Amino acid sequence: MVTLDTIRTDMAELLKLEQSVQSVEVRADTLEEALADAAVQLGTKVANLEYEVREKGFEGFLGLAKKPWTIVVYQNAETVAKIAKEKEISLFGNEELAEEEIHTDKDGEYFIHRFGSELHLKINPPVGKGKPVDADEILTDLKRPDTKDLDEKQIRHFAETGTGGVYEVIGTYTHEPANDALFVIDISSDEMKATCTINAPSLGGADISHEMIERALKTQGVVAGISDEKIEALVDRPVYNVPVVVAEAVQPIDGRDAYIAYNFETDRSKIRAKEAANGQVNFKELNLIQNVVQGQPLAQKMLAERGRSGKTLFGRYLEAKNGKDINLPLGKNVTVDSDGRTILAAMDGQVLLINDKINVEPIMEVDGVNIKTGNITFLGTVVVNGNVEDGFDIKASGNIEVNGAVGASHLESDGDIIVSQGIVGRDEGEILCGGSLWAKFIQNTKVTVQENIIVNDSIMNSEVSAQRRIILQGKRAQITGGHLFATETVLAKNIGSAGGGTETVIEVGVDPKAKHRLAELLEMQGNNLKELEELELNLQTLENQKKIRKNLPKDKEENLKKLVIRKAEIKKENEEFNTEITSIQAHLRELKNIGKVYASGTVYTGVKIYVRDEKDEVRADVKSVTFYYEEGFVRRGKYVQPEFDDIKGPDGYSTN
Repeated sequence: MVTLDTIRTDMAELLKLEQSVQSVEVRADTLEEALADAAVQLGTKVANLEYEVREKGFEGFLGLAKKPWTIVVYQNAETVAKIAKEKEISLFGNEELAEEEIHTDKDGEYFIHRFGSELHLKINPPVGKGKPVDADEILTDLKRPDTKDLDEKQIRHFAETGTGGVYEVIGTYTHEPANDALFVIDISSDEMKATCTINAPSLGGADISHEMIERALKTQGVVAGISDEKIEALVDRPVYNVPVVVAEAVQPIDGRDAYIAYNFETDRSKIRAKEAANGQVNFKELNLIQNVVQGQPLAQKMLAERGRSGKTLFGRYLEAKNGKDINLPLGKNVTVDSDGRTILAAMDGQVLLINDKINVEPIMEVDGVNIKTGNITFLGTVVVNGNVEDGFDIKASGNIEVNGAVGASHLESDGDIIVSQGIVGRDEGEILCGGSLWAKFIQNTKVTVQENIIVNDSIMNSEVSAQRRIILQGKRAQITGGHLFATETVLAKNIGSAGGGTETVIEVGVDPKAKHRLAELLEMQGNNLKELEELELNLQTLENQKKIRKNLPKDKEENLKKLVIRKAEIKKENEEFNTEITSIQAHLRELKNIGKVYASGTVYTGVKIYVRDEKDEVRADVKSVTFYYEEGFVRRGKYVQPEFDDIKGPDGYSTN
């Protein structure tokens, strides 16, 4: 019996993949320090992190009993998705864009300012294929009436190397303090913004420096939000008589609300048909069912974030809102992990989001199996309220219940299979059942069942195998054509046909599964023996050539080695075959249940009955008969209605 272990293995591997999320555990005196450390280790910003507190820290009292924080930190879902998207972009042809961004061409630039009584120069070197700064152009700009002396050699050196982003002294000028630039700092009434307004200097006057603006801000009581970048930009390229923002309050950031990160697709419109490796879409594999196994994480609540408070320019506290918490969307057949926020499947089945609740359904119900549903593979019981159309398959780890008919399809179940109407396989259908099978009739279908087969009407031209019993007890209860195997019992009203047109073979008293395996082993062993005979001839030919010539050509020598290796493999395989064949034969001999065939009506001429491999070919119609084994022969006795109290089936399918 082929089971669904492969499906479970695949699901387990997928689960392992989903659990492989990068995280780090850090310890620090404060929570902020721990998050900063984790951001460095994970190569991201603190804002992109989620964390769980393993051990809460304590600042201690007067330096005593201090306790560090221990947290587990990982990147949030948005950041992980963004990184994955960036990796995908780099893999699929946007390298040119990235290259362009990295190697943007930019000309070099210089800034000349007069601070105090000195001339200062700042040079930013070119980027990429940008033009370098021209030293002669700098010297030309410096030739003003108030310029006293210049270090031309130093200027040319800086033109080649740059100044490293700072202002360097390159000369002096005649300073006239009365002509210095003036500036004023204005702070908004709500303490949220500070601006600097500069009046341009006259000839001989000094410019406003970074230090002057920063000192003025602090003098007026600004302790937060001073922007070095904005001050630096204003110093480099002064804007006169226009207020320019140089400091802004630290805005409060409200905490993000808690949310649910789902591990399955919640939008069924995004589920698509499965695409094969060659690009063709198999519309029978619509992939509509999202199977899960017990213990599989289905979703996780991402905790609400605490808001980060802000500060005005004067350091006054600005309150931020904390994120709102939410309840876990718990539906049926789910449970919560020990962390209190991960939702797990409580059983195998199909995960569904119903009314915003996560549910695992052990039963899947469909109107029919056809082009709309595609093939069905489900970890649970499948109920089909209509028909299973030709060419469509069902695989289930539970039962399969079909309230209509089954066509030339493949049904595979670890449990029972119940078909309210008939099974018409058209010599292509196959049923594999780990429990028992109930059906109205079976036609032209291969059926393999681990327990019992119970049919109300007929079995026609089918290969049917049951590890226990095959029972027909309807009005017709007819077996016509085909080959039936059962370890214990075959029960019917009529067996064969009046004209004897189709061969009907019944075998009982043997283990059909073991017998089929024995036939496979004997066939493989026979093939091996044929190969061994041919191999021995080739070996003998090559070995004789080697004796005569003492050496063989390279290709023949390699062929000889391969033949020797294959001979050893065949002998090993045959030893394994012999061991298994001996074991199966012993099992078949030791079967305690000798098997019986019951016919309350007629067994027609031409029917072949095998009981424990002993044959009885019916040469004349016989009525109301029981075939059984006794002293090495198949005997015939009067029909006696057997009782099967241990068989209990679904409604409408009874053995009594």
